[in-house]
Amino acid sequence: MTDANLTKIVIEQGYSDSDTVDVETPWAEDLGDGLYKLKNCPFYAYGVSYDDVLKCASKYQDDGRPFFERVVEKSGHRTLRIVFDESVKESDRSMAILDNLSSMECGYEGFGGEKVFVINVQPQCDFEAVCEYLIDQEVRWEHADPTYEEIHHTDN
Repeated sequence: MTDANLTKIVIEQGYSDSDTVDVETPWAEDLGDGLYKLKNCPFYAYGVSYDDVLKCASKYQDDGRPFFERVVEKSGHRTLRIVFDESVKESDRSMAILDNLSSMECGYEGFGGEKVFVINVQPQCDFEAVCEYLIDQEVRWEHADPTYEEIHHTDN
């Protein structure tokens, strides 16, 4: 893969309890025929993870970027989100948690003044152990892919 194969796609995330729609534009590898392999961890979207193959419409509104329609193939990666009370620059504890997640073979990306992180639980990682670790740390976190509802078979 070269940078020439990467393009920004558009993913919208709506919410059942509000009119809010978050839009993010992660990088994805163009596989041809409207298929794209996600090359960023999603900050807002639920149900998608790094390296998933996505089907996209030809363009988003009038700007020409591919628009996410559905997941075609799951990669085996899973996505969690964590929110720290203090930025990792201000908190040794927050950085230690990220370091421990790295030692569990998880990747991460941050934003929001480095308080909000997307955790990429790679296929070889022990997903349950990662979740238990976060529970033990008493930090705010959520399941993004799979969602809590998918894991526990609950309805919204």
